[in-house]
Formats: sequence, C-alpha cells, structure tokens
Amino acid sequence: MPKPTPSRPDGREIRAITVPLEMRAAAEGESGRTATGYAAVFGVETSVGGYWTEVIAPGAFTASLTKRDVIAVHTHDTGRVLGRLRAGTLSLREDAKGLAFENLLPDTTDGRDLAVQIDRGDIAGMSFGFVATREEWNDLVEPPKRTILECDLYEITYTPLPQYPDTEVGMRSLDAARNERRSSPPASCRQSSRRTRLAQAERGL
Repeated sequence: MPKPTPSRPDGREIRAITVPLEMRAAAEGESGRTATGYAAVFGVETSVGGYWTEVIAPGAFTASLTKRDVIAVHTHDTGRVLGRLRAGTLSLREDAKGLAFENLLPDTTDGRDLAVQIDRGDIAGMSFGFVATREEWNDLVEPPKRTILECDLYEITYTPLPQYPDTEVGMRSLDAARNERRSSPPASCRQSSRRTRLAQAERGL
C-alpha cells in the first residue's frame, strides 16, 4: 500500500469528482458567461487512495454555507480566483444530488479560457477543499468506511484531472477512531464481562 500523501498545513483535505460541467450564456444585463455543475455529490461511495471508502452525507455543507466565504479557483491555485461567494459571483446550494454551484466567470484570461475549456470538455470535473468537523468511521469493514456528516468548505476548484491527492488527515482520523473503539469495548463484551463477574461472585470466587 502506498505511503499516505500529505495534506495542506492547515489540515484541509481535497476531494474530487468527475462530473459534466455546463456553460450558460449571460443573462440580460450581465457580462460574461456562467459555469454550472456540482462540486460534490451526496451518498456516492468513493475509494480514497485504497485506504478507505468515503461518503458525503446530505446536508454536510449546510452549516458552513451560512458562516463561511468560499472561493472558486482554477487547479487549486488561490491566485487564480474565478468567483467568490460573498462577492455574489459564486452561488452554492445543496439539493438532493449534492452541492450545486453557479459561477459567473470574470472577463479575464482565466475566465475566458475556462469557458472555452468547459465547452471543449477539457475540464473533467471539480474538487473541493474542506475540513471535516463531524464524521463517522466504520472500521469493522474492509476497507474502512468514512462518512462526512459536516464540514467547513473553503474552496471549489476546476480541474482537468480530478483525483484525491491527500490522505494524511483522513489516516489520522481513522487511527483516532480505531484507538477510541479499542479503548471502549462494545456493549456485548461489557455484558459478557459483567455476567462472568456475577457468576464468579455466586461461586465465591
């Protein structure tokens, strides 16, 4: 198994999906074009580097969208901003499928080039940067399964090569979950131990 790849210094993780993106013509009174699609999809089990499978739960972004600013960038380069939630050039909403977005692209080289690349099909999907704030692990299955219940969203990214480049944070989380489970035996074990102690007491042991 390959060595876990490092995450960003702030603990942010990156996840990616291959999804079709669309370009929409500018509405009356607007300039530029709008990119639309999904940055994340709910309920889809995905392998993360062969270490574990992962699912984003419906509503995982709800709290974050009410309190955090989010940017849209090209290939994870924060110097190439294409939209911003608080500026009104990026909109994000959760629906039954996942995290949908609309991004009014700027009239810049990056914005114009991205519109052409999406039209041509050169941009294969989206990534998003996040920090998990509530999660569940099931390490009784192989590979272990991680469910992201809630997270802080930082960015969405247009990418020609959707992939899962970092696993270090998730591995630490999995190790913590395993240690917690080992230190807290299941109820069946606790009940068995209690029955053993009672039987010993009855026999005067």
